[in-house]
Amino acid sequence: MTASNGIFALIVVAAAGFFASNVQRLVAYLRIGRLDDSRWDDVPRRVANLLTIGIFQRKIFRDPIAGPMHAAIFWGFGILSAGTVEFIAAGIVPGFSFARFMPQWAYRFYLANQDLWGALVIGAVAFALFRRLTHRVKRLQGAETHANDPLLILSWIGALMVTMFIDQAFHMVAHPEAATPFYRPLSYALATMVAFVPANAAAVISEIGWWAHGLLVLGFLNYLPYSKHLHVVASLPNVYLSNTNGPGQVGVITYMDLEADVEQFGAKDVEHLSWKSLMDGFACTECGRCTAVCPANTTGKLLSPRKIIVNVRERLEIRAPEVLMADGGGQKADARLLLDGFITEQELWACTTCRACVQECPVSIDHVSVIVEMRRNLVLSESRFPEEVMPAFESMEQRGSPWAFDPGDRGKWSDGMSIPTMAELHARGETADILYFVGCMGSFDDRAKKTTVAFAKIMQAAGVNFAILGREEKCNGDPARRMGNEYLYQMLARENVETLEKYKVRTIVTACPHCMHQLGSEYPQFGGNYDVIHHSTFIEHLMAQGRVPLRHDLHEAVSTFTYHDSCYLGRYNQIYEAPRETLKRALPVVNLVEMPRSGDRGLCCGAGGGRMWMEESEGKRINAERADEALATGAGAVAVACPFCMTMLHDSISARDETVKVYDIAEVVADRLA
Repeated sequence: MTASNGIFALIVVAAAGFFASNVQRLVAYLRIGRLDDSRWDDVPRRVANLLTIGIFQRKIFRDPIAGPMHAAIFWGFGILSAGTVEFIAAGIVPGFSFARFMPQWAYRFYLANQDLWGALVIGAVAFALFRRLTHRVKRLQGAETHANDPLLILSWIGALMVTMFIDQAFHMVAHPEAATPFYRPLSYALATMVAFVPANAAAVISEIGWWAHGLLVLGFLNYLPYSKHLHVVASLPNVYLSNTNGPGQVGVITYMDLEADVEQFGAKDVEHLSWKSLMDGFACTECGRCTAVCPANTTGKLLSPRKIIVNVRERLEIRAPEVLMADGGGQKADARLLLDGFITEQELWACTTCRACVQECPVSIDHVSVIVEMRRNLVLSESRFPEEVMPAFESMEQRGSPWAFDPGDRGKWSDGMSIPTMAELHARGETADILYFVGCMGSFDDRAKKTTVAFAKIMQAAGVNFAILGREEKCNGDPARRMGNEYLYQMLARENVETLEKYKVRTIVTACPHCMHQLGSEYPQFGGNYDVIHHSTFIEHLMAQGRVPLRHDLHEAVSTFTYHDSCYLGRYNQIYEAPRETLKRALPVVNLVEMPRSGDRGLCCGAGGGRMWMEESEGKRINAERADEALATGAGAVAVACPFCMTMLHDSISARDETVKVYDIAEVVADRLA
């Protein structure tokens, strides 16, 4: 080993030690969060997420411009990391080469890829720098806490690539016998351009390039823990440990043990969040994709999902050292808390829990869980919530519905339709194949009751053996849980599960995606395991089986519809095609025009997360924004598959254009029953 190798080895050891100490520090920061043992199950699905979202960058390609650029940098960096390992090893052990451990053809392929991806990374970095310096990309503005960090990192990566090529090219000039024109084609081409440099001078330049590259690599590694680009090392673990989003798991709120002997419910500061929510802060790229699709933010509200996660990291970096100090006693040297000090109530209550932010995040951050945990603290620990939701809370507690209707009127919509209740069937020793869980809006709201009746008529026409609960049905509890009132939610959920178990219900249909999500995905937390089917899927299956008798008026004019995707049907339950297919089957000739934001990019109607019971005091109303999009398609009618969406869009569209009607898909089908 030469003196140069020895010096480099010492630098590598020091750099590795410093990096290890930073990793240890960051892991200690995560440990101040709540335990979360749900991150180690379902290994096959986690590996699949790691491959598709983490390695193959599936979500990043949702942006057609920045996506390929970032993917090229990511993949190039990953592939070039192998070269970095070889570079460092050769710097410590003279003559070290991967060629000793692999076939000649494989090593040559590896060398060619080092050159190719080095050039691709330089191109991608140049494009990224140009875009940063010449275009004000809206989603990158405003909340970035490391404004110059991207420029520094991009320049640093570019310098890494340039020094790599300088080292290789001038090494070939100094040692022509080592030139590899076919396996290092770009380095060789550069070498031919500087072949006029004397061999001795080329050797010196190569040595300078080598040292510059080595120091840049080790410096980059140790800068990351202090940069927003910590995501370079945190994103892949974060994707692996993220919510697996298996069947029935998407958007499920964490169970809260209300019987636990704790003084703190929900999150007021970072130590009340789970360690995984804290890790989300490390993985955040501050790319702004979440905020760019947030319905609250895009209509002028204060909420920015990116800011929420960035604030979590900022507060963690202040609070964790205080907690970890042996003599700190848990006292807060910084008087600011996460809630109130960094994040305001106004931001939290603007969220519709639509999950557009989660859907778009390229590193699988769950912004909604952080927001709900802080709402829980506001409601359960501090009794702080918008005044206008108090009547809904009181009515859910006293009457089992967010509205002050008589529970005895829940089944009035079915008068004259000969629809039995489960209690009536039970008294006769009979049962039903399917329970129709109507929901509060379907039971009491005049507009939504038309959907309820339409769906019931379709099932009757198809010969489905179904029943309802009538006055025994209560609100599924979704508004209470999303608004942070976990106590009220669990009361409703347990009462509903008790009723459903009494009648041994196993299959449920509902026209409300919120009911579907609760009954199918979150009630298992309370022992309620049911096969829950949304009416759009159920109707589509009945029609596919030929069980729905329809009129065939083939001479009707073309019907032009646009369809609005419900967040809780789409992003929460991945049901996008069934409602569209139902429309196509029901109408002989239909022209289905999609809005610009549709499918998993659909814009929320503004009612989720308890927003149905809150006023919008800032910016444009979300339902008005969606109504404008629907009307811009030129469609004569708007189809929905959710009673919340029906109310929000009907109110806004009718105020703009009374000729454009809003229909639930069940109404469209029922109108064509033979």
